[in-house]
Amino acid sequence: MTVLLASPPAVSAPSPPVLPPPFALANQQLGAAKAEKISQVGAVWRRLGWITLANALVAFLYAPPPWRDPRQYAISLAYSLAYCVGLWLANGYTVDWLNIKVGWDAQPIRRLLFTVGASTLASLLVIVGVSEGFSILLWHRAPGYTLQHHFLAQSAFPLLLTVVISLFLHSRSFLLAWREATVRAERLEKESAVARLDSLRRQVDPHFLFNSLNALTSLVEEHDPARAVRFIRQLSQVYRYVLDSQSQELVPLGEELQFAEAYIFLQKTRLDEALQVELDMPPAADLGACYVPPLALQLLLENALKHNTAYQADPLRLHVAVDAAARTLTVRNTLRPRRLAANEASGRGLANLRARYAFLTPRPVAAGPVGNEFVVTLPLLAL
Repeated sequence: MTVLLASPPAVSAPSPPVLPPPFALANQQLGAAKAEKISQVGAVWRRLGWITLANALVAFLYAPPPWRDPRQYAISLAYSLAYCVGLWLANGYTVDWLNIKVGWDAQPIRRLLFTVGASTLASLLVIVGVSEGFSILLWHRAPGYTLQHHFLAQSAFPLLLTVVISLFLHSRSFLLAWREATVRAERLEKESAVARLDSLRRQVDPHFLFNSLNALTSLVEEHDPARAVRFIRQLSQVYRYVLDSQSQELVPLGEELQFAEAYIFLQKTRLDEALQVELDMPPAADLGACYVPPLALQLLLENALKHNTAYQADPLRLHVAVDAAARTLTVRNTLRPRRLAANEASGRGLANLRARYAFLTPRPVAAGPVGNEFVVTLPLLAL
């Protein structure tokens, strides 16, 4: 559904292709992902190196030195390495799988029980596999030999030791994650409080109220009571939404769009044909599961009006589009920068919005000039 709030923009000659900010950000993300993968591979090799060195030293305790009996020393080293690497990988993949299926934050007791059971089972499988493998390959014994000859007595201590170490590492991981989540929550609350304060301060700014009252006075003088009444109701809706949304981290996209329409009506009443806005939205049913931080859209509209000139003969054109499939909200405006006072051109609003999104989702806020337009793309969130 497309709602035209003014005449459509005039058709102009196509501008040369420019790499949009989302694609530039995607390239940066690919580079960062590649660097992170290389770093992870390097960390794995470093751990393998330390494990090999530790097992080479431990092998001296259970086998003759390599210069006396190289074969026995190599067997002991291989046996120890197989145990350590197998237990490390089995427990590591078990943790990754549990992190996806059962989180610590929702049900910590259930996660602890799952951790003990999965770690014990994975470690037991590794011990059985390594013991059977060496028994069959080196000593040519029949399958099941190790299970039939004092297996429980021989594996009880290493299995218990593995479970204890695994629980210690899991507990450390849980405490670190909990501390990080606490810090992130505190920072998010701080960013949200700053953003709410900034949004409220902008809305009750004397200039905004002064301009709105001037527009209302003009309607009264023009003897247009119907538009004056609607203007008052929309102004009341704007301030009520600002107050109601202060305590919320996310609001439904439909509510934000209704608020934006009220805000646009106030600005259109003041600027008349100098402002032309086009809303391109899917059906309301497709917006039910989409959320945004409160006043996010209003911030982008306000920035467009604040940083660009608007004249009757050369209007400022705004285009707001929602892509339900890609789960994005895009705001475009013609790029005609105007000079601002030093205290106005702070750029704090968009920086705060990006900071709030950084705590809510890994998807970035893309913003920057594209041809003769300034384009901002916000990810749509889900609860």
